[in-house]
This record gives sequence, C-alpha cells and structure tokens, in this order.
Amino acid sequence: MARKVGIYTRISRDDEGDALGVARQQQDCERLADLRSWQVVKVYEDNDVSAFKRNVVRDEFELMLKDLRAGLIDGVVAYDLDRLARQPRDLERLIEIFDERPRSEFATVTNDVNLGTPDGRTMARIMVAFANKASHDASRRTKRKHLELAQQGKDSGGPAPYGWRKDDRTKVDPEAARAIREAQQEILAGVRIGTIRTRWQEQGLGNPRAGTKRMAHHHVEHILTNPRLVGYRTYHGEILTDSNGEPVKGVWEPLNTVAEWEAVCAAIAERKQERQGKSLARKYLLSGIARCGLCKTKIRGQVNARWKPDSKAAKFTYQCSVVNGGCGKVGRTGEPVDRLIAELVLEEQREKAAARGVPVEQQWPREAELEAIQADIGQLLQAERSKQITVSTLLQLLPAKERERDELKLERARFYKDQKQAAAQEAAGALSLAEFFDLPIERQQEIVLHSLSAVIIHPAGRGRRIFDPSLVDPVWR
Repeated sequence: MARKVGIYTRISRDDEGDALGVARQQQDCERLADLRSWQVVKVYEDNDVSAFKRNVVRDEFELMLKDLRAGLIDGVVAYDLDRLARQPRDLERLIEIFDERPRSEFATVTNDVNLGTPDGRTMARIMVAFANKASHDASRRTKRKHLELAQQGKDSGGPAPYGWRKDDRTKVDPEAARAIREAQQEILAGVRIGTIRTRWQEQGLGNPRAGTKRMAHHHVEHILTNPRLVGYRTYHGEILTDSNGEPVKGVWEPLNTVAEWEAVCAAIAERKQERQGKSLARKYLLSGIARCGLCKTKIRGQVNARWKPDSKAAKFTYQCSVVNGGCGKVGRTGEPVDRLIAELVLEEQREKAAARGVPVEQQWPREAELEAIQADIGQLLQAERSKQITVSTLLQLLPAKERERDELKLERARFYKDQKQAAAQEAAGALSLAEFFDLPIERQQEIVLHSLSAVIIHPAGRGRRIFDPSLVDPVWR
C-alpha cells in the first residue's frame, strides 16, 4: 500500500496575493512524491507567512504536525528544509514526532535529508541553524534599509495603505479618502468604530487585501488614526523625527490636516478612557436615556414578547424592568416615543442654530507658542551637534521643553476635537426626521443627549390607549 504523505508549502512574502510561489513548490513536491510512489493526501499551505518571526503562528504547519503525530499522514514532503523551519525549536518539534513514529517518511526536493537517522537530524539542525543566521542577517540589513528610507520620508514598499492608489502610493485614492473622511466625521459625531467596521465590511472598504475576511476593530482604528494621513513618516509604529525634533514628512499626498487628524485621535483616546470596558452598542434610541415615571429607574428597549422578532409587524417597547431594579409597572410602545422625541430635539436644535448663525472655525490661539517651543528644541539639538553645549547640558534643558511641547500638542488636539464635534452637532439642526433615523444609532443618541438629559415615561393606565404625548416628559439640558 502506498504511503500517505502531506505536502507542506510556504513563502514568506506574497505582496501580489496570487500564491504563485507556493503553487510552484507544490508541483515540484508532487513530482517527488510520484517518483517515490507516495500518495499525496493533503497539501498544507502557509502563503505569505514567515517561519522566522517568533510571534507568527503558522496555522497549516501546526495542523501538519498534529496530523503527523496522530498518524493521519505517514510523512511530509517539502521543497526545502527552510520552508518547514527557520527556528531550531520548530525543527525539534518535528524531530520529536519522528522519534515517536520512526517509520514516517520525509523528503525535500532540494536536499536528501532523512530525519529518521541521527546523521540526518544532525545535518538538518546544521542547515536550520545556517538558515536562521541568514534570516537574522537579512533582517538586520532590511531594518537598516527601512530606517534609511524612513529618514528620507520614503515608503518601504509592500501594498499601498488604504487611502492611497495601488498603482501610485504617493497619490490619494479619491474613493478611499472619501470613506475615511466620512468615517472620521462619524467618530467625531459619536459613532462607534464597530459600527463603521460593520458598514465597511458590507461595502468592501478598508481592507483591499482581505476582502473575504472579517475586519478587526484595531485595523479600522489604525486606518482612521494613521499618522500617514497628515504626511508623517512612522518607523516601528512611532512618528519619526528629524535632527531638529520635527516630524519627518513623507513624499506622499496627505489626506487630512493636522487639526482634523488630532481631533479624531483625541476623540478615540478620550472614548477609550471614559468608557473603558463598557459596551457602547445600542439597539434602541432611548435605551439608558428613558426613565420610569414612577420609580425613575432607567428603561431599556425590548422586543414585545407577543410579536415574533423576525416579523415585519414586530414592535418594541420601553419597559421598566424588575430585573434591572425597577418597579415593572411602566411600559410604552417604542416607535411613537422615538418619533416624538426626535421631532422635539430636531426642532430645538434648528431654533438654536438659527439664533447662533453660521459657526466660524477658529484657529487654536496658542499655535505660535507651540512653534516657539519646537524651535527652541531644534536650537538646543543643533547647539549640541555643533559642540556649543555639552550633552549633559542638553539633557538638563531638553526634558522640560519636551514636556511643555507635548502638553501644548495635547491641548491643541482637544481644542480641535471640541470644535469639530461642535460643528458636527450644528449639522444636526438641518436634518429631516427621515435623515435622522437613517443615522447610526450612536449618532442619533448623541444628538438627543446634546439637548436632553433624560426622558420620563409616565404610566398610561390599563387597556389599549391612543398614544398620549403628554405622558412622555423630556428633561431639557
């Protein structure tokens, strides 16, 4: 009976995503298996996956080890030993399995290494050690090259970040830029990143390399707060600075102004700090805003038990719940309450907007002060380089200047965040009722909470009754 083997293929980088490299490896491994009369029962493919980086988990490699240990396959065929392992610990895990199952087969296209013999294992260990050193050397050279490119404001290659054109990563992609700006405005208006992520996933935005994969929350957050948006060059996740302490500017077109970018970053950071560990997801407009008219406990929306949730006729109610510490005696059909509150809030905000007139965008008043501090830092660094002051003197003077600079930058970010959030709130006065209910639920709640601190729902008595607006009491700010 032919021995059942698995083929393992891997390539570290596949920028195009076409998997041609692993396909060539598979063809060569299949020919070798045919020559040895082995039956290929499974191909384990790790495309665009490093075997050198310690924090990378190779899913197919782990599955292959598991199948080999369980006896589901009788051996492994790979193009080269370094496709399987570039870290000695990975090789030792494979050797351990061959110790447990000494009749297992092993072959590579480029070498004849037998992991079933002591000499073969020694040779394999030497080969992996050299492959590991080669990876270390390549990594060191690559890091030095990337640092040099970063200091020049150039990209390091790879796929174009979302927001820039694939064929010319220095040019902004108009469609992606529009999606990013709209999402940033939503963030400033109170919309959750999770809501934006869901919409982007449905529309195929934000992740051109993984259209079928579920986007991660942190991936969307990175897109919306990436320093590249304002032209800043980063290195290992930090904004790179030049010899004068100024951010290194990239060679690409910026997508945001510094004020816009800082406002979005500040809004996201503030939300994390204020609502850490709390779910921001809401399904009904007045959940957590409405309160019982009898016991004043917060009321939340829920689907009426008499209706099927998937029915077109399904209704929801705002119900005081004993489970949440309430009296359980007040409940009201939700839709007319939502409509009433939305009409009142929009009308109130239209009146306020008309009284205020067109808002004027102001510049942060301490911009000149920040520029002066940054100039002082640059002069200190230049003085140390020209030997006008010692390193010891520099380190005595520099930290205080840097703290002052960072405090001013934080104040500027908050200023523009508040200004742009106020501008987003001003726009609510121009919404129609239909446009209001088309907004994400978080945005609807932000508009309501800008005008109201609570909505008191009073009991209506027993039996069916016509909706009475007087029993819904908005508490204005």
